[in-house]
Amino acid sequence: MEGSSGDGAAASVPLAKWRNDFSRAFQYYLDRSTPHTLGRWLGTLGVAMIYWLRVYYVQGFYIVTYGLGIYLLNLLIGFLSPMVDPELEVSDEPALPTRGSDEFKPFIRRLPEFKFWYSITKAFCVAFVMTFFSVFDVPVFWPILLCYWIVLFVLTMKRQILHMIKYKYVPFSMGKQRYGGKKTSASSSLSKD
Repeated sequence: MEGSSGDGAAASVPLAKWRNDFSRAFQYYLDRSTPHTLGRWLGTLGVAMIYWLRVYYVQGFYIVTYGLGIYLLNLLIGFLSPMVDPELEVSDEPALPTRGSDEFKPFIRRLPEFKFWYSITKAFCVAFVMTFFSVFDVPVFWPILLCYWIVLFVLTMKRQILHMIKYKYVPFSMGKQRYGGKKTSASSSLSKD
C-alpha cells in the first residue's frame, strides 16, 4: 500500500512541472502582447465572431449568450468607472477633481484596459466551450432575453453617463493633448504677403 501512494506522488511531479512550464509560457506571451493593443482587440474580435457563428449555426445556447452579455456589461461598467468613486469613498489615493479649483488628477480606471481585454477574451472562450455541452442549452424564448438585456444596458449606461456628467470625467483619452504653441514671426510675416 505504501508503494501505491509513492507512485501517485511521483506521477504528480511531472504534471506539476508541466503545469508550471505552461503557466510560465502563457504569462510570457501575455506580457509580450501587452503593448499591442490593436492586435489584442482584433484577436478578441475574432474569438467573438467564432462564438457568434457557433451560436448562430447551432441555433441554441441563448441563456449562455445572455449570461455572457451580463458579464460583459459588468466588465464595461468597471472599465468606465473611476478607481475611487467620489460618491462613496474618501481616500488618500488620486481622486477625480470635483471643483474647478481642485488640482488635476488623472483618470484611473477601476478595471484597467489589459484586464478588461483579458476578461472579455476569457469569457468568450469559456462561453464557446460551454456550447459543446447540451446541459447548457436551456430552451428559452430569446427575443425576451434580448429585450431585457437591452433595457438593462440602457438603464445602466444612463446611470453611468449621469455619474460622468456629475463628476465631470471622461474615461477615454485620444492620445496626448496637442497645443498650437507660439508661431514664429517669420511664418506670420509670410502669411501677410
